[in-house]
Amino acid sequence: MRELISTTDPVLLSFVQSLMHDAGIEVVVFDQHISIVEGSIGAFPRRLMVAEETWDEAAGLMRQSGIGQWVAGNENG
Repeated sequence: MRELISTTDPVLLSFVQSLMHDAGIEVVVFDQHISIVEGSIGAFPRRLMVAEETWDEAAGLMRQSGIGQWVAGNENG
């Protein structure tokens, strides 16, 4: 698995999950259960992970959707 995004923004997380679902790309949310510990204050980012072999497609889809700046490891925006 490879990190696609890391964010504390639940709207962005939901949007990217939906985008990937519509494209048939399976995602897994890491660190989701930390919200129980933190009391849902949003201080800890959640990581959206995809399979290594689908990362390029997923990152490209995010860029095409105008949210490429959120791609993990993105140097060029």
